[in-house]
Amino acid sequence: MRPGPSTTRSANATALDTATPRFLDNEFGSADVNTFASLASAATHVASLDEATHLHRASSARYRDIMRPLGLGDELRAALVTGSECWGYLCLHRADRPLGFTPPEAALIARLGPHIAHALRQAVLLHNRGGAGGDGSDQRPGVVLLADDLSVVAITPEAEHLLSLVEDVRSTRLPLPVAVYTVAVALGAVERGTAAPRVLPSTRVRTVVGRWLRVHASRLRGPPGEDRIAVVVEPAVAGDTVPLVLSAHGLSPRGGDRQAGPARFVDPDHLGHPAHLPAHRSGPPQSGLRQGRRAQPPRSRRPAPRPGRVRSALT
Repeated sequence: MRPGPSTTRSANATALDTATPRFLDNEFGSADVNTFASLASAATHVASLDEATHLHRASSARYRDIMRPLGLGDELRAALVTGSECWGYLCLHRADRPLGFTPPEAALIARLGPHIAHALRQAVLLHNRGGAGGDGSDQRPGVVLLADDLSVVAITPEAEHLLSLVEDVRSTRLPLPVAVYTVAVALGAVERGTAAPRVLPSTRVRTVVGRWLRVHASRLRGPPGEDRIAVVVEPAVAGDTVPLVLSAHGLSPRGGDRQAGPARFVDPDHLGHPAHLPAHRSGPPQSGLRQGRRAQPPRSRRPAPRPGRVRSALT
């Protein structure tokens, strides 16, 4: 008896659940090809594994240690960039067969990428902007304790409540949102020296009511063998969120210059709808004031009229 499609999909989902921490560790803690961060800052924001490895897939640790055991072959990754900012990422997989993604397919994703990025940027402004719960429970921070294998050791009721507000868009069935595991793996990479040191590995995630949460990780020291990863989940304050909405409007905190680099996240409640803001024009300051003005010949300097004598404007 052969397994049906639903059985195969269930097995694949379980395998992806198990592999998620390794995918995250590869992204933050290794020097593999086509990392999302490198694609976001590269001249070309779309690349396939076969292209990057010159058809030698096994030279990639991601393929060798994670994808090949799952039966995955070539992958096509894209950083979704519009202007100078990255608003998301896309990763497509093919079965582990000789034929990978073709150049026309990569070109198609390259053409679609900026449009998807623009839609994600607009979603920041158009998303529901409802307020916090009336009992104030949405304003209290929570803590999740993880073991080094990312299993959940303990979680506070506040963290459970805040994480329950995160929209469930996960492609896997992990017990917590991927953002929690992301900061935990990033902390491990910092501790091993395979990632740039930061004060706290952190990210932001939006809730179903349109507000943002800050998620950051730090090491909790204990008796030998009992160290834990503490992940703090707390509501983002206005100061954390203003840059993102300004970026979504095409503005920056410096008064209209386009902000370079990855977007920062903002609370939409403190700014108006995009239709209420003037459109941003790129170019040098005051360039719009010079448009349509013709060059004037230099004026001759005449001596000022003496007091008491009025010269007619018609003469």
